Amino acid sequence: MRIDSITKSYAVRAGLVTFLLLSVSGRAIAVRDDSQQLTQVLGEARDEAAELARDADEMESLIRTDVSWQTHAVMLDHIKDHVNNMARIVAKLTETRTSGSELQEQAVDRILPLLKDVAVNTTAAINYLNQNKSRPLKDPYNQYLLDNADTAHQLSSTVSSLFEYEKSMTKVAKLKNKLELSGQ
Repeated sequence: MRIDSITKSYAVRAGLVTFLLLSVSGRAIAVRDDSQQLTQVLGEARDEAAELARDADEMESLIRTDVSWQTHAVMLDHIKDHVNNMARIVAKLTETRTSGSELQEQAVDRILPLLKDVAVNTTAAINYLNQNKSRPLKDPYNQYLLDNADTAHQLSSTVSSLFEYEKSMTKVAKLKNKLELSGQ
């Protein structure tokens, strides 16, 4: 009788351990699949944010040159395009934010305020040019460009760090999954 009880106890424990291993393995695979999509979207965001930062630097350097207001307008249009592209990428992240990983939520929470700041400064600079149609030489326009360059670099750095972190976590999940599968 006691042997039956011990055997049943071991059988139940073995069943629970098997169930837990299978559910953990399944979860590791699911995290990896989610991470691949997130890594791809963060890669897009990283590339776009880097281009935005480069163009914001170039735009800011126009303050020190003798170029026309039309040249400023063309550069601001490039920056506006980058901001719009980043907004589309953030929308992709936001669509799956609540069902995605914690990193996905953090990405949206960290990227969105910086992107809004760049959008506000870009819009203000565009409005300034539209109202003044002359070579901009002074504040507040210069400050919009300086702030944009600084914020664009913060955005690029943040997105790049999130991308690298996600890549590392994906690699860890793959290794964990590999270890779990080899231990069966």
